[in-house]
Amino acid sequence: MHIRKVSLGYISIPLKTPFKTALRKVDRVNDLIVKIEDEDGRAGYGEAPPTAVITGETRQSIETAVREYLAPAVTGMDLNEPEEIFAAMERAIAKNTSAKAAVDIALHDLIAKEKGVPLFRYLAGDNTAGIRTRLKTDLTISVNDPQTMARDALLAVENGFDILKVKVGKGGLQDVERIRAIRDAIGMGPAIRVDANQGWTRQEAVRTIGMMEDALLGIELVEQPVSCHDFEGMQYVTEMVKTDILADESVFSYEDAYRLIKERGADLINIKLMKTGGIHNAMRICDLAEKNGIRCMAGCMLESAVSVSGAAHLAGARAVITMCDLDGPSLCAENPYQGGPVYNGPDIELTQTPGIGIGEPPVDFEDGVRPR
Repeated sequence: MHIRKVSLGYISIPLKTPFKTALRKVDRVNDLIVKIEDEDGRAGYGEAPPTAVITGETRQSIETAVREYLAPAVTGMDLNEPEEIFAAMERAIAKNTSAKAAVDIALHDLIAKEKGVPLFRYLAGDNTAGIRTRLKTDLTISVNDPQTMARDALLAVENGFDILKVKVGKGGLQDVERIRAIRDAIGMGPAIRVDANQGWTRQEAVRTIGMMEDALLGIELVEQPVSCHDFEGMQYVTEMVKTDILADESVFSYEDAYRLIKERGADLINIKLMKTGGIHNAMRICDLAEKNGIRCMAGCMLESAVSVSGAAHLAGARAVITMCDLDGPSLCAENPYQGGPVYNGPDIELTQTPGIGIGEPPVDFEDGVRPR
């Protein structure tokens, strides 16, 4: 069975509240949707968010990468030879990881549909012992003043979320006060994961995390405390604090993960499909982490249910992924899709529907191939 057609569309979904980090503020999900069809008319779907401050990609660059490079490269290829397809994508264009991820997710969705199995079963292969169909995600608390963050955290806990991912990185001492205010509001029961989004220097990170440790604020981990380019800084912070350090923006590729593990630049790795270029490379990072005894998180950008469902199926297939930050659909004010994993507060349930399980997105698709 061969790839007959690649099409593109766009989805725009309002968020319940503005999403604010040390890097940006966003109030809508505005993502590109990829549709890949085979000769029998079956279709797979993928998604890419323009996240210029992290991946360097804009809506225009993602569309160009798909239309002019990736779609022409994969059209006509045999779906029974997925390794050849992914190799062709890598040859077609360098980097552009979100564009590749959208095509990659759509391909995995379509391949699993052709085999008549949910994506997590296809990804697990013969290793079915680690399969999980029930996952739990944290919920992001955007960076604000301490009182607003405490209120948002309390509302999240009242809505059933017992793991919070708290955005900081706007000032060391004030960041401590943000976490203290949240702890005072929610008590010591719920878990708190702190995400600095590269917002600290290495010295500020050690000092701030140390103050959180001394105050007994019960922090589970700290994510990406320093610049993604500062591998030595990641190594320094990991060595100097007791709290586990989770690498996010520092890991885009298998090579990044290999270096980070070799140099002990983090205790944990956050795998995001928009950084790895999709599920194919994410699986390679899972293999590497598993071999080295490094636990992983399945994360997402500001994405809707299409690409988050791909990440959820990956998490369900791989036991090395022990944490999920897949709250994109929970942050959206509405869900325009039919089918797919069921998101019920913090709980994500994978279904037995083939592929990622989502029906055709309610967008207008246009031919995605534009010859160079």
